[in-house]
Amino acid sequence: MRRLRLAALFLFASSAAFAQEAAPAVIERLTGPSSRLGPDLRVLTDEIGGRVTGSSGYEKALRWGIDAFKRAGVDTVKLETYPVPAKWEAVSASAEVLEPVRFPLRVVSFGLAPSTPGVLAAAVVDAGFGKREDFQKLGAAARGAIVLVRSNPMNSFADLFAEYQNAPEMMRSAVDAGAAAILFVSTRPRDLLYRHTITWGPIAPIPMAQVAREDGLRLARLLEKGAKAKASLDLNNKIGGPWQASNVVAEIRGSEKPEEIVLLGAHLDAWDLGTGALDNGVNCALVTDVARAIAAGPRPRRTVRFVLFTSEETGLLGSRGYVRTHRAEMPRHIAVVIHDIGDGKVVGYFTNGRPDLDARVKTILAPVASWGADGVDEEAILGTDNFDFLLEGVPNLVANQETDRYLADYHAESDTFDKVDLESARKNAAVAAVAVLGIANSPTILAPRQTRAEVEKILLDPRWKLAEQMKAYDLWKQWESGERGREVGGR
Repeated sequence: MRRLRLAALFLFASSAAFAQEAAPAVIERLTGPSSRLGPDLRVLTDEIGGRVTGSSGYEKALRWGIDAFKRAGVDTVKLETYPVPAKWEAVSASAEVLEPVRFPLRVVSFGLAPSTPGVLAAAVVDAGFGKREDFQKLGAAARGAIVLVRSNPMNSFADLFAEYQNAPEMMRSAVDAGAAAILFVSTRPRDLLYRHTITWGPIAPIPMAQVAREDGLRLARLLEKGAKAKASLDLNNKIGGPWQASNVVAEIRGSEKPEEIVLLGAHLDAWDLGTGALDNGVNCALVTDVARAIAAGPRPRRTVRFVLFTSEETGLLGSRGYVRTHRAEMPRHIAVVIHDIGDGKVVGYFTNGRPDLDARVKTILAPVASWGADGVDEEAILGTDNFDFLLEGVPNLVANQETDRYLADYHAESDTFDKVDLESARKNAAVAAVAVLGIANSPTILAPRQTRAEVEKILLDPRWKLAEQMKAYDLWKQWESGERGREVGGR
């Protein structure tokens, strides 16, 4: 037993030595004057802007990704297709209170929501916070009406999580009650609007709009006084599909173990109200700049693959598509590293329910420990492109970042280039490069691929509530049937 511990310590030390050997040059390339993160991000946000998968902005963003990787000097770069059930793009949205007093409502459509059948003019009823019991209290009054759903202000990630977790019940309850449309009060003050989706992939069964908080609360106060309210709602969304979308996939081949793969990824798509700078353009520019820094040499021992996923915002479809395409390669994916929390300082990585990764990850991050970037957190996450890799049992890391500034602009009109702290983003790129190279150059793999039973233990762990979240979004059936994740009976 003592020999095993000594061997493990030796391998950890060897891994740290390899990471530290490569770190100074790579850190300088990413934080020094040669960094391309800022210029590339400015083009992606200011000159392309919103990038909903299937939109014209998405097509331009794919070209941006290919060009950035080619400039970086990678060995190969290509587009890989995957199936998407629906194509969606917002065209216009407007609303107005008609009775008892006339005033305009500032609104945006939910993502993947259908259009209204022309201008919908209907009674407005108060559906509380959109719980099933709220709709039951309304009874027949909800039928054919526009239902106003209230919200609490969003001040933390817990509030955001609650908003996502409660949304499917709200939508299903409104449909069951026969409502004509949903009007959801924005959780952000000062007229700020943002865009979320409730369905993951398919078009929603009912028109849904978000109304500016101040307008929504004014309407709510009128209803509280017993007023009979009427409003008009006009949502015009361009809908098509099914179709084939694409991810951008680049690669630097390993010098000694090219068959083993370390993947660094971020999602390229972004909602279209702002320009997708924090979510998630800054991390796409991070990925392409890390590729440039690694391509400058020396060549890593294992292959490093770089992926700009699309359709993340509409249901993690790009990463799911990648996993399906590369199913036979999953045993050769040594680790997956995902960045998706803006430009906030990286304080380490989430290890997604795998404490067996913690010591290795902390050792690999030793070159950036002085920045406070070597932390590990076992929390398991559903909500970004690590998820299907988690279901496959592949070791997966998500950058753990400070979020104070990120939340205010999340999915919102205000998510623009000027919000990005480029110095912080360049340091984050250096952290990502140290992590990826440390894993790619290590004498041993980070950890074994998990069995299906081990993955399910993470999903059912009450600390993470992943099964609960999966059930809310109709994902648990896909896991149970074996449609998603490690094959049933997979060891």
